[in-house]
Amino acid sequence: MDMGAEVALLIDEAEQQLHDGVWDLTPGDRSLARQAAAELNAAVGVPGGAGRPADIDRLEHLREALAVLAIALSRTHGRLAWFLAGGSAALSPVLHWRALPAGDRPAFNTVLPTPQQYADAEDAVRRLGAMLTRLGT
Repeated sequence: MDMGAEVALLIDEAEQQLHDGVWDLTPGDRSLARQAAAELNAAVGVPGGAGRPADIDRLEHLREALAVLAIALSRTHGRLAWFLAGGSAALSPVLHWRALPAGDRPAFNTVLPTPQQYADAEDAVRRLGAMLTRLGT
């Protein structure tokens, strides 16, 4: 399953839990969700922003988004932690990407992602950020 599909399923589950009253966010959860959303949005920006950054910068921003999720995850527990962990897991292929050619040398099992994979990952981060924004309200 690709990142976008995994994130869509994660968001659907979160929305269902909220709708069913299973997930009751505390004020602390809401604050952490708002903070994480802002940091995710800062990491990847808006689609079609001022020029497309170089692949190495795009990868850096995606890794920053993973770090945002990991740090937020370390600060909470319960359903918000599970949601953040699911987001991290969905984005985990980014950890196997590289932006630089490896030449004839081993590259620790990393791969060069396609432009579409970058775009899909950035879109997945934006969707996670949007859901975290909703959770923060």
